Amino acid sequence: MSSGSARNDLQAARDEQSRADLHSARPVRHAVAGRCPACGRGALFQGFLKVRPVCAECGQDLAGIHTGDGAATFIMQIAGFVVGFSALYVEVAWRPPMWLHLVVWLPLVAALSLALMRPGKGLMIGLQFRNRHEGRMDAPMKDRA
Repeated sequence: MSSGSARNDLQAARDEQSRADLHSARPVRHAVAGRCPACGRGALFQGFLKVRPVCAECGQDLAGIHTGDGAATFIMQIAGFVVGFSALYVEVAWRPPMWLHLVVWLPLVAALSLALMRPGKGLMIGLQFRNRHEGRMDAPMKDRA
């Protein structure tokens, strides 16, 4: 067997593994748990929401991963839905005074948003990593022909 043939076989095996990883939920599960999507051992975040530049365990470059406001948008919708409908139910069922609504629901929406933000950002990072789109942008409209 020639070295060119062996190299082609190795590349074919890597391509097959890449296709299998594309449908794997492993990187997403790791990232939602706050671990490196590549190895699942290293910490993904440094601080509350800042992504580490490099995984300390496997050396995976994480600097190019950008989620923008994607996670925050989904989290606000989820928290707003849960708290909004809960407040509506409580209002219809018991009719508490307005000050009680403010005392209960405002801290709850803030706490729910903060509690979901890190797993939400991890979910966005895991999906980007799984689909091989870490920080990549499409070509601008003028460059498309």
